[in-house]
Amino acid sequence: MAGRERLLVIGGDAAGMSAASQARRRRGPDDLDITVVERGHFASYSACGIPYYVGGAVDDAEKLIARTPAEFRDRGIDLRLCTEATEIDLERGRVRVRDVDGGTETWEPYDQLMVATGAVPTRPKLPGADAEGVYGVQVLDDGIGIRRVLEQEKPRRAVVVGGGYIGLEMAEAMVIRGLDVAIVDGAEQPMSTLDPDMGALVADAIRGIGVDLHLGDRVEGFETGADGRVAAVRAGGRTLPADLVILGLGVRPGSDLARAAGIETGPTGGIVTDRRMRTRTERVWAAGDCVETRHLVSGLPVAIALGTHANKQGRVAGINLGGGYATFPGVVGTAVSKICHVEVARTGLNEREAAAAGFDALSVVVESTTRAGYHPGATPMKTKLIAERRSGRLLGGQIVGEANAAKRIDGLAIALWNRMTVEEMTGLDLGYAPPFSPVWDPVLIAARKAAERVEEDMRRSP
Repeated sequence: MAGRERLLVIGGDAAGMSAASQARRRRGPDDLDITVVERGHFASYSACGIPYYVGGAVDDAEKLIARTPAEFRDRGIDLRLCTEATEIDLERGRVRVRDVDGGTETWEPYDQLMVATGAVPTRPKLPGADAEGVYGVQVLDDGIGIRRVLEQEKPRRAVVVGGGYIGLEMAEAMVIRGLDVAIVDGAEQPMSTLDPDMGALVADAIRGIGVDLHLGDRVEGFETGADGRVAAVRAGGRTLPADLVILGLGVRPGSDLARAAGIETGPTGGIVTDRRMRTRTERVWAAGDCVETRHLVSGLPVAIALGTHANKQGRVAGINLGGGYATFPGVVGTAVSKICHVEVARTGLNEREAAAAGFDALSVVVESTTRAGYHPGATPMKTKLIAERRSGRLLGGQIVGEANAAKRIDGLAIALWNRMTVEEMTGLDLGYAPPFSPVWDPVLIAARKAAERVEEDMRRSP
């Protein structure tokens, strides 16, 4: 035991378990002890699948779990569930942990520390926000709790606060479960990561499935009944009855534990790391939703909570902890979602973000179809491109459409990654057959229109 190095991982989901697994691949149990503490009842699961479990598309929560604790233990990783890290002692190289069920506290020593504490749902500081029946959605325990309430208590009315990805996906889940659903969002359109004109298309889809959409309304408080459960949401001067409230206001990096210990955090609230996922504190690493990373288009620090990034960052950290070499280059902000029959995708910067980053940008929106117009199943889609004026460099893209629309965002993400101009994109050799695309793919149509706009702007400019 004396000669073995000790790796302690705080957090047992995507980043933490990826790091532990990669470190174990490169260093055997005789060389490296690996302990993972996770405060929840589950590890290594798909948080992105929670709305689909709540809605019933996924019938068993176990299907969201990639690997069981037994599988990790068989690989020499000591995974301890229901064990919460409450304090990091950097000077002595140890972490205080608490048994969530029994309350017992102990100190766990480390030689290397991996912080993968994820993200924390934003909970408004308003009257009644902590009432029973008001749910954040971040961990699998949340999803299981919400589904249990839906199946056992049979609520009739749900209010979703926030019109981002998780809010809209949970609203759809509530509709599928037969509830009357209202959404309250302070923005002029849902999905603020889109530009308002594209968000309006999402709003139309949400209204189309019977959701009562209240835009431009701020939540003022939550009313409770005599039993202490939430009974209504006050917003925009009106009272919306609710048997169940879902908070979809987004998340913030779960960096409080690290910050309290003196580990540096950045302007986004996320832990600061280098490209190898090392913090600026010796022997401490971090990855996943608790860190900030660099946006490859704007060059600015961002905190984007996505399992894709968390897995990649955890893998990078684990390779380095295992004696290898790997780096995480940054992100371009690609995300997709499906709300009802509408697919939504975005990558890069929207118009507001481009302006904030100092770009002089122009944009185009084109309408097309997902397949050749004459082929059965062709559905409409809109593609928006944002490009830098004069240079024509692609800065971002957004897609709203029906079946087979959203994944076209991947082509735009690749173009962003390689700093392509919209003119260069017009020559991309994309796949074509009538069941998959018109002869001019919507991405190519949008690139051509954007290139024309750049050229026209150049001719008009002195």
